[in-house]
Amino acid sequence: MATATVDRASEFLGGLFNSLTIRGRNLFRFGSSQPMTHDELIELGEALLSRRGEATGVALAASLLAGYAAAADDDKAAFLDALAEKFGPELELINEAIAAVQASGGAPDAVGLLQRAAEPRRQELIRRLNLAPGGTAALVKMREAVQARLAEHPQFKHVDDDFVHLFSSWFNRGFLVLRRIDWTTPANILEKIIRYEQVHAIHDWDDLRARLAPPDRRCYGFFHPQLVDEPLIFVEVALTSEKPSAIAPLLDLGRAPIAASDATTAVFYSISNTQRGLAGISFGNFLIKQVVEEIKRELPNVQTFVTLSPVPGFAKWLARERGNAESKLIDASARDALAALDDPHWADDADTVALVQPLLCGLAAAYFLQAKNKRGQPLDPVARFHLGNGARLDRLDFLGDRSPNGMRQSHGMMVNYLYALDEIETNHEAFAERGQVAASSSVRKLLPTKPLSAEARKTATKPAPLAISPPA
Repeated sequence: MATATVDRASEFLGGLFNSLTIRGRNLFRFGSSQPMTHDELIELGEALLSRRGEATGVALAASLLAGYAAAADDDKAAFLDALAEKFGPELELINEAIAAVQASGGAPDAVGLLQRAAEPRRQELIRRLNLAPGGTAALVKMREAVQARLAEHPQFKHVDDDFVHLFSSWFNRGFLVLRRIDWTTPANILEKIIRYEQVHAIHDWDDLRARLAPPDRRCYGFFHPQLVDEPLIFVEVALTSEKPSAIAPLLDLGRAPIAASDATTAVFYSISNTQRGLAGISFGNFLIKQVVEEIKRELPNVQTFVTLSPVPGFAKWLARERGNAESKLIDASARDALAALDDPHWADDADTVALVQPLLCGLAAAYFLQAKNKRGQPLDPVARFHLGNGARLDRLDFLGDRSPNGMRQSHGMMVNYLYALDEIETNHEAFAERGQVAASSSVRKLLPTKPLSAEARKTATKPAPLAISPPA
């Protein structure tokens, strides 16, 4: 009886809301899905900012988002341009507020007035658009469109900054829900896992099942209340008895699973962000830390937490180094030897592998420990992510990824980042404050102290031991 009463109340409120929404749309002459010109979109945006009634405000927001979604590309671009130009801060109000601050000697009320005056009008417009049903998802798509046009429309940078400012609050960790994704998860979400996977492509449903169903596999994602069936980011985890040095055995459909209770190591082998419109909003650091806690709670036998990570920028950086005749890392003989990398099948030849392996590992150590971007951080984006989270660069895995993509982006190189729980905070602070990269002694020993030489390697009697994966 109580349930029926609640259902009737919900039905009544839903009907009332829809009625008010339709009346609001009719009041402002806009249909629910008709395309709008940029002038109509701008007019509707001004009307939305001028209204105080919540019902008509929701109706206006829904109409604007629907009209924008149906609009022609040129009208969408013109509306985004209006967000940058027409819906920015009002200079007259800012100047008046500045004068009030100066006249009052910095009184709190005057300072507060200045803060409100300095806020661009588009921020309030975006807030009101978010009240529409499906508004959050629509705004994420709108920001995606802003990003796609940034190169040609630099004025959109201010619009993008405002989206980031608002999204950072709306997608705060406190609003995110961690959910395990397994083979019983609804199919509409599983389809998105296949589509959104960015690191190691999922080829079909059998491939997906092999990553979710076995007892030694886990997958977790962050979800937002306004994007219920859309994982914002997800991580795939393999439970193993040792640190892996290659990805192929982890993804092998014919492998024999182990019992979760026999595992000692949790391997984060793929992390994928799913929403391009949320780029720059950090979820991954929270995700990994919470997944570690979940696995520790479920499986106290798991004591080691490590990644098997790609090195997406290594091949491009090495190409520049090979093309630099004044390189301080390689001499002429090493440059000649590395020419073998231009053959897509170089890893199938044992002699070439033996010659190239020490050179590539030494150069990879230099790439991680010495190569910096303009901010003084490691060039590699995956390295910046894990090192910034407090992980340690633990091991280089030569030919760890022999897939076409792995060979193309990193000449097969992969790495293990170790999340040693008692070191995370120290490593994070050292990286954030001083740019210091936490690395194991085995990685640091590979760092060249003089230009690498293929001739010197040929005459060496005891090459340094390196982690090497057998050919796939």
